[in-house]
Amino acid sequence: MRKMKDSETTWLADIPSDWEITRIASLYSLRNQKVSDTEYEPLSVTNKGIMPQLETAAKSNAHDDRKLVKKGDFAINSRSDRRGSCGISDYDGSVSLINTILAPRNAMNPRYYNWLFHTTQFGDEFYCWGHGIVNDLWTTGWQDMKKILIPVPSLPEQEKIAAYLDSRCAEIDSLTADIQTQIDTLEQYKRSVITEAVTMGLNPDAEMKDSGVQWIGMMPSHWAVHPVYTYFGERKNNNRLGKEDNLLSLSYGRVIEKDINTSDGLLPESFNTYNIVEADDIIIRPTDLQNDKRSLRTGLVREHGIITSAYIDLMPIKQVDSRYFHYLLHALDVMKVFYNMGNGVRQGLNYSEFSRLMVFEPPYDEQVAIAEVLDAKVAEIDSIIEAKKEQLSVVDEYKKSLIFEYVTGKKEVAAS
Repeated sequence: MRKMKDSETTWLADIPSDWEITRIASLYSLRNQKVSDTEYEPLSVTNKGIMPQLETAAKSNAHDDRKLVKKGDFAINSRSDRRGSCGISDYDGSVSLINTILAPRNAMNPRYYNWLFHTTQFGDEFYCWGHGIVNDLWTTGWQDMKKILIPVPSLPEQEKIAAYLDSRCAEIDSLTADIQTQIDTLEQYKRSVITEAVTMGLNPDAEMKDSGVQWIGMMPSHWAVHPVYTYFGERKNNNRLGKEDNLLSLSYGRVIEKDINTSDGLLPESFNTYNIVEADDIIIRPTDLQNDKRSLRTGLVREHGIITSAYIDLMPIKQVDSRYFHYLLHALDVMKVFYNMGNGVRQGLNYSEFSRLMVFEPPYDEQVAIAEVLDAKVAEIDSIIEAKKEQLSVVDEYKKSLIFEYVTGKKEVAAS
């Protein structure tokens, strides 16, 4: 077992006794040259490294307000809300001014330090040196970053560690990608199960007819088609007295409880403008319709509470099973019907516009039967998806632990 010593810095703890320790400024110099993205290709510093700027990235008209990055430089985003956005550049280019650009001073293996700087522990240490107004959004500049202590293994050991982590983490990433593919397949299967049930019913032998609505097509001949306003009005019961405190939120297609005392800085000082909602209401997020993240814009309310008035609150006005209509609206959202109603515009829809959406009406008993089948089937699929997500979490934590243990010498690469 190798001999260890105290690094005398909390984030590293013990390191091998033959390793040195030094400040970042001893290994890197600051590259702080301003350039134009008309001369140097615009790059993005992301949590997957440095890459050519995406077409969808937010862009500034200040083309000259960029920093030069040379191939082999290390760039890191100095803001805490971009934690983990860093990497070695494979390009000559330009990045936004919020990034710190480091050029190696002496002989080193940059890949070793790339792994070191991507550890959660370094990220925590990096932002401990930062400054800002709120705890979760501040900046760590070069004048502070350069003082951070980091380990210095011998060059041969840096190479061994980097090569091992390159290989081992590639295997882990392949496993992660495989699990994510399984999750994506299950999500697609769930969408197809919902869409088939709410548009075709449960009887595969049912007689069909043309609905007369472009995005609906064929439907069971005994079903009706009417606008949303036939079944749902708009609930606008304002919490103006401020007495309600069961805060609800639309999150990934579900209406969930949210801690009203949360300190994440995203909640208003007063909830007087929020709407009071009731069980069996359907919540619609009518904005950002061009966003391709599906199944996020509808939610079924299960309990009395309050929710932001930015959402449309559909209130049943006749005997319906809101579960069925929630599944139906979810399916129409997946089919991009909401997007087409809004003509793809960012501002979205109001109730008057949304209420004219044509929807199916199976007989009430059939609505209940479809909802019961979907509740059971969706719960089964979601259970499998959650198990897969837990696998992802375990693999991710293993990868983080593996990287930290090797870059700090707590584990030694076996001799080949």
